[in-house]
Amino acid sequence: MSDRRPELVRRPGLGLVALLVVLMLGAGVALMIYAVRSSGGWILRPAPAETTPAPALNFTPAQPQPAAPPLPQAPADPALLATRETALAGQLAALEARTAAVSLDAGSAAGQAARAEAALVAFAARRAVDRGIGLGYLEPQLRERFGAARPRAVSVLIAAARTPVTLESLRQSFDASAGDLTSGGNRDTLASLWRELSTLVVIHDAGRPSPLPADRITRARRLLDDGRVEAAMTEVRRLPGATHAAGWLIAAQRWVDAHRALDVIEAAAILGQASPPPPPPVTTPPAPVVPPVVEGATPQP
Repeated sequence: MSDRRPELVRRPGLGLVALLVVLMLGAGVALMIYAVRSSGGWILRPAPAETTPAPALNFTPAQPQPAAPPLPQAPADPALLATRETALAGQLAALEARTAAVSLDAGSAAGQAARAEAALVAFAARRAVDRGIGLGYLEPQLRERFGAARPRAVSVLIAAARTPVTLESLRQSFDASAGDLTSGGNRDTLASLWRELSTLVVIHDAGRPSPLPADRITRARRLLDDGRVEAAMTEVRRLPGATHAAGWLIAAQRWVDAHRALDVIEAAAILGQASPPPPPPVTTPPAPVVPPVVEGATPQP
C-alpha cells in the first residue's frame, strides 16, 4: 500500500461569500440608523391615545320650594295642664321649704356659735376678776358684745377690774380689824370690862342668831369663807366697831357689785342677748408702685 495523505482542496469562492454577507449586514444597520434619525424617532414615539369628549354639564338653578303648611296642633287638655301645674307647684313648694330649712339651720348654727363665744368671754372675765388681775384683751370684747345690751354691767365690771378686790384680801383685812370691830375701837380697860360683863348673860329668841360681837365675828368669817360677802357685810354693820370698817365695807361692796355685773353678763350670754362680733375689716392690697418714667433713660431689663 502506498502512504498518501488526502490533500485539502481549497475553494476560492467561500471567503468572498462571507465578505458579501458582512457588507450587506453593515449596510442594513446604517440604513436603519439613518431612518431613525430622519423620522424623529417614529419607532419610539407612543401611539396617540384616543380621547373621548367630556359630556357637557347641564346646570339648572334650584327653584325655591314652597313651604309646607304647618301641621294642625291638637287642642291642649285642661286636665293634663292642671295636673302638670299642680306637680310643678308641689316641687316648687318643696324646694322653698328645703331652702328655708337650710337657711334656718345655718342661722341657728351661727347663733349658737356666737352664744358660745359670748359665754366664753363672760367666763374668762369672771376668772380674771376672781383672781384679781386686769381684763386685758377681754375689755374690748366685753364692750363689743355686751355694751349695747348691758352697758351698766359692763362699765361696773371694767371699773372693778381696774381696782381689783379678791375674796382672800377681804378675809385678811377682816381678820386684821376684828379686834376693833368687837371693841368699837375703845381701849379703856374699865369700858372693856363692863362690856364683857354685860355680855355674860344675853337673852334672845331660840330661832335668832346670837347678837354677841364675838358670835357675829365668827359668823362673818364663816360667811366670807363661803363666798357670801353680802351677808358678811350685814353682820359687820351690826358690830360695835362698824364705823372702823368703812374701808372694808367699801371694798366688799365693790366685790359684790362686780360679781352682780358678772351674773348679768353671763345671763345675757346664755340667753343669746349678746351682740355678734363685728365683721373683720376688708383690707385691699396696696397698689403697685410704678417708678416714674424719665425721658431719655434706658429701661432696665
